[in-house]
Amino acid sequence: MDWEILVTVICGLAIAVGVAGVVIPILPGSILIIGALLVWAFTVTSGPGWTALAVGGVFALAGLLAGTILTGRKLRQRKIPGRSITVGLVLGVAAMFVIPVVGLIVGFVVGLLLSETARLRDFRAAVTSSGEALKALGLGIVVELLLACAAGSAWILAVWAHFAMR
Repeated sequence: MDWEILVTVICGLAIAVGVAGVVIPILPGSILIIGALLVWAFTVTSGPGWTALAVGGVFALAGLLAGTILTGRKLRQRKIPGRSITVGLVLGVAAMFVIPVVGLIVGFVVGLLLSETARLRDFRAAVTSSGEALKALGLGIVVELLLACAAGSAWILAVWAHFAMR
């Protein structure tokens, strides 16, 4: 088997896992995509490889930054402290080991709600605040997912161009 084909398949799998990692926050989604693009570009050392790294890398980096910035801005606007998000993440990771598949999401929501209830001392206000936090996180995930898919698409076009010119 040709070395470039093997690396291309492995990088394609890494990019697919990276796209999934945007939605499943355990995996470093956009960072994994950038790493796979970097490995592929240095392996094929062709114009399409460097173009995929440049274009796909910009998309993935923009998604990583946009997701973080949009989420952070919305959370600051709603005056939701980072402590509540941290409690949600910690409980989510713990629940991941107790409840297979959906534990991270369930634990995060419960942890966020408990932290907001303790902070606000009002369950209804905590539900509203937690809902706003979840909307902000969802918006960040959607933007990052779209840009991760764009990075993956740029790589697919580059793979096609690279092997067509070979």
